[in-house]
Amino acid sequence: MTALLHTDWRRLSAYASLRAPLALVELPVFVLVPAFYAGVPGVDIAWVGVALFVTRLIDAMADPLIGARLDHDRQQGRGDERRWIRLALVPLALGFAAMFLPPVEGNAAVAWLALSSLVTYLAYSAVSIAYQAWGAGLADSAGERTRVTAFREGFGLAGVLAASSLLAPRLAPWLIVTFVTLALIAAWLLRHAPTPRPAAQPSSPVPHATGAWREVFGNRPFRWLLAAFVLNGVATAIPATLVLFFTRDVLGATETQTAILLVVYFMAGALGMPMWIRLARRFGLRLAWLLGILFAVLAFLWTMTLGRGDLLAFGVVCVLTGLALGSDLALPAALLAAIVDVAGHGGRREGAYFGIWSLATKFNLALAAGVALPALSLLGYQPGAGDGALALSLAYAALPCALKLAAGLLVLLAPLPDAAIRDPSNPVATQP
Repeated sequence: MTALLHTDWRRLSAYASLRAPLALVELPVFVLVPAFYAGVPGVDIAWVGVALFVTRLIDAMADPLIGARLDHDRQQGRGDERRWIRLALVPLALGFAAMFLPPVEGNAAVAWLALSSLVTYLAYSAVSIAYQAWGAGLADSAGERTRVTAFREGFGLAGVLAASSLLAPRLAPWLIVTFVTLALIAAWLLRHAPTPRPAAQPSSPVPHATGAWREVFGNRPFRWLLAAFVLNGVATAIPATLVLFFTRDVLGATETQTAILLVVYFMAGALGMPMWIRLARRFGLRLAWLLGILFAVLAFLWTMTLGRGDLLAFGVVCVLTGLALGSDLALPAALLAAIVDVAGHGGRREGAYFGIWSLATKFNLALAAGVALPALSLLGYQPGAGDGALALSLAYAALPCALKLAAGLLVLLAPLPDAAIRDPSNPVATQP
């Protein structure tokens, strides 16, 4: 495998550019949708949570199948990751548009949400799995892997910054037009990106999906990393699901103030990304991620003490947790790419690995929507009514911090191979 040159930033940018329109989808789909449908006449927030949980769960179960099929097609010479990306962009755009244009109200709107979100999720899965599998083959050292993922997620933060300024539902059509435009631009740029790693030629017949999954789950470091990723992902997904409710009903923020706070958060994440690249090269991937987890917990715990009018204090929290965001965006995926390579699965199992990885991501989001929203409803929280603010604060801040600390413990104890956590080009890199 040939690593990207440090000076080859143009081709790396061409690869990373697709992450911007994908991120432009993520914030509305995973953050705005619950609050958007809570405002549709006749819709019960508990049923919105159930619909999102079921559709995300179905989508999650499909991800390993998508990944295994991607590996099979590559090894059979039926096209690389770019083919999958191009085919899935159109249904992704159509499903995304439909989610924010419900033609009905009440329970029918919940059914519309379920159908349109399922189309969106499945198309997004096909794009993202192929995209991450492609990136896993573009580097062969810890520092370069971090550079690839950080470049990619840096473009992602640019997309999120654009989306965070469009939280008002009435601006959804503008968001759709922007997404389609950026997706077309990104599709053109893909032609100039580095070529995906050629598929390894199998010495025996290509195994069925179950055989590929058995081989992936036989990788012990991957199992540990996946468990930590799931806990950390749930810890991140819960605040993302509840942030609009928290800023409105606990802090008393307006839509404009909430948009500004989110812009601050994601801007801090973009500005902090180079810091995590340097820390990964200096101390290794594992220690850098542990530092990010601890920093995020210490900054976010403060949120539980905030109340109505504490917007400036929450802005400080957004800056600090935004700086920590880069560690979650860049380092776990870099660790996974390293584990795949160390196991000798590069060029033939990336799709299976990232299909399972994507399943875990969707499972996190499904739990956040399917558990947090109905639980808050049972505890008496009513959006916009001022009831259940304490339960909302605990669910928004205390629970995620506890889950994040548990994820950090798994990262600390994980039996990761030395090559997966050190940069061989940096002899002073250390690990705990």
